[in-house]
Amino acid sequence: MKRHNLPALLWSVVVALLLGHGVSLWLNQRIAPDTDILALLPAQERDPAVQQAFTHMADAAQQKVIVLVGAKDWNQARLAADAYRAVLSPHAKLLQFADQLGEQAQQDWLSLFQQHRLALMTDGDEAALRTQGTQYWVDAALSKLYSPFAGPKIGAWQDDPFGLFSGWVQARAQETPVRPRDGRLFVADGERSYVVMPLNLRVPAFSMDAQKTVMPLLAKARQAASNAAPGAEVLEAGVILHAAAAGKQASSEISTIGIGSMLGIVLLIWFSFRSLKPFAYIALLLGVGFLGALTLCLLLFGRVHLLTLVFGATLIGVAQDYGIYFLCHRLGADAALSSSQLLRRLLPSLMLTLLAAAIGYTGLALTPFPGLRQMAVFSVTGLLFAWLTVVCWYPALIGPATLKNARQAQAFSAVLAHWPVLRADRKTALALLAVAILLGFGLSRLGVNDDIRSLQNPPKQLVAEQMRLGKLLDSPTPVQFYLIRGATADLVLQREETLKRQLDPLIAKRTISGYQAISNWVPSAQVQAGRRKLAEEKLLADAAALPVLLNRIGGDADWLRAIRAHAVATPLLTVEAFMQAPASEPWRHLWLGQLDEGYASVVAVRGLSLAGLPELQQAAAGLAGVQWVDKVADISSLLGRYRQYMGWALLFSYAAVFCLLFLRYRAATWRVLAPTALASGLTIALLGIAGHQLQLFHVLALMLLLGIGVDYGVFFQERPDRREASAWMAVSLSAASTLLSFGLLGLSKTPALQAFGLTMLLGTALVWLIVPCFAREHAAVAQVRQMEEACE
Repeated sequence: MKRHNLPALLWSVVVALLLGHGVSLWLNQRIAPDTDILALLPAQERDPAVQQAFTHMADAAQQKVIVLVGAKDWNQARLAADAYRAVLSPHAKLLQFADQLGEQAQQDWLSLFQQHRLALMTDGDEAALRTQGTQYWVDAALSKLYSPFAGPKIGAWQDDPFGLFSGWVQARAQETPVRPRDGRLFVADGERSYVVMPLNLRVPAFSMDAQKTVMPLLAKARQAASNAAPGAEVLEAGVILHAAAAGKQASSEISTIGIGSMLGIVLLIWFSFRSLKPFAYIALLLGVGFLGALTLCLLLFGRVHLLTLVFGATLIGVAQDYGIYFLCHRLGADAALSSSQLLRRLLPSLMLTLLAAAIGYTGLALTPFPGLRQMAVFSVTGLLFAWLTVVCWYPALIGPATLKNARQAQAFSAVLAHWPVLRADRKTALALLAVAILLGFGLSRLGVNDDIRSLQNPPKQLVAEQMRLGKLLDSPTPVQFYLIRGATADLVLQREETLKRQLDPLIAKRTISGYQAISNWVPSAQVQAGRRKLAEEKLLADAAALPVLLNRIGGDADWLRAIRAHAVATPLLTVEAFMQAPASEPWRHLWLGQLDEGYASVVAVRGLSLAGLPELQQAAAGLAGVQWVDKVADISSLLGRYRQYMGWALLFSYAAVFCLLFLRYRAATWRVLAPTALASGLTIALLGIAGHQLQLFHVLALMLLLGIGVDYGVFFQERPDRREASAWMAVSLSAASTLLSFGLLGLSKTPALQAFGLTMLLGTALVWLIVPCFAREHAAVAQVRQMEEACE
């Protein structure tokens, strides 16, 4: 065996083991990336209760689809709703209606509460019991008995003569504007009457297969409603609608941007080498790099985060440089020079580019965020495996006769001969002054925006429907709520009641329209016991209202004894009993139950606005066990901290790379690094001038740009005495493929991808334009230029 084939053989064994391990993981574990953004936080910043509460709320909303079918005439709305239902009813395995309003269902709903009716009353009725005398309650009971306009009754008059329980039930009904009507759920806005049809999704909302099945059904049902009642309005809201829209957009962009960039790279390779073999060689090193990075991260971390994979995909922009550099020099080298000899000549520059990129990515590992550390491991490992693929396999795979289009390299040299070069003259000084002005003006206009909502771009019609539906139903948001914690379940209820007293003034001010809490349905034991005792003293005692009422109407004494016996025998209502009853089904997501350190629940807020968020946060201040949770603000803050840490890591990486390059280039080090730094600054300035605001994905792109730009600078400075055609060809091909791979993302409608792609588009183009300007001028060319200047 030849000595130069030994590294290739050993590397083949390593890659085979990696491939076998990857296949084993896929077949046995079905690897799925971690999508929990809080997993990126340091352990001390993650609150399991907050995460569980958010997951609880999100899961409850995720599997719901709410449909409103409305018309100006109620009968027309019913007709359209029936047509809508007829389309979906046969598909109960996918979507199940959750609006049963039968008499038995209503009775089951009330049965639990009727047992505890003496302890269930509104705050207003409790205050009236404390302040009003016996005669007030006797008159109230007689009014309910004899007057046909005494208000709605729940059950028999004998069970609730004073209307306390009926008042409590009516208060619970006020938690939503939805009402029963003609066996359907009904809501109106003054112009239209709507049939409300809540649906439970029986398949995962984020499953693409489920979306492909459910969305056509919903579209067919919508059309059926329109056909049944022309002019009918259908409003739909649900996570699956947004997920399907995002999936459709992603598929469209993959088929246009993704396939387009791939074809562009293939054509680029073909015109440069007149062969597709180089494309296969580059795809090989990228595949090995990604496989090695994924395998090592799974071994070290157990799981790989989705954001790590997204960032890891940017390895293409750096790792491909190693292959292109070798291929271009092989194309321009003498046929007598073997590929092993060529590798030894190129090895110092390849080693420098690897170390520079590794140092840049290692800067991420110095931050306190586990997510960034995982990205650093993934990136460095991927680059190392791609680099080893070039060093070990390329000399064995690519021989002197493999590439035969040497004229193409000379064409690049001809273009380079006319490129401007940085000199100590007036033209250079004016150019630098113009760049400084551009930098100052652009950076002065640059803002910062870490709001997670700025990274989303759902269809406007979908957003408009959801906003309208949310306003009609007065539904709370699942991403902003109060988290209540306590050592016992009853302590949690007590703390909910304390919080609600803080929120009641905000309802009066119309800052919010209301709140949803388990304690609305299950008061704390202290409140229940107090209200029951108050009712016994004011209503059931010997001289209280009920005996007086009994004498007035000539009632049976057994009735009084039965009510008193019921009050003594019935235990207090508990959360456990409520959670098992049918009535709890719409509110179960509010109760988290027992956690590691006690119990927890959620209080959801209705009708909130951005302007009212500070007051809602202030309402929880100083309350034990009460925490305001704003997932939008939390995730936005997380993105902001990532942006800041990435910014510092980027500066550290520049300093570290400069120290590394100084060991080889000494006084010329600035020529290697300055083009990338200048291009990065100009990119940010241009974004500021264009009105963009700085965010995390801009900084992520700048980190990638550092690795790419250093490669270009090293390629040029390795031959400081002349501008070599092979180096310029390698830089041009690498820049062009990077622009096709990532620059086209600037056309994406997804804001995060657009920000990343636009930064890469501007940055890569600028580095490509600037790098030749910092190359040293050939001595003969410099002498000719000096003679021309002297003649002038």
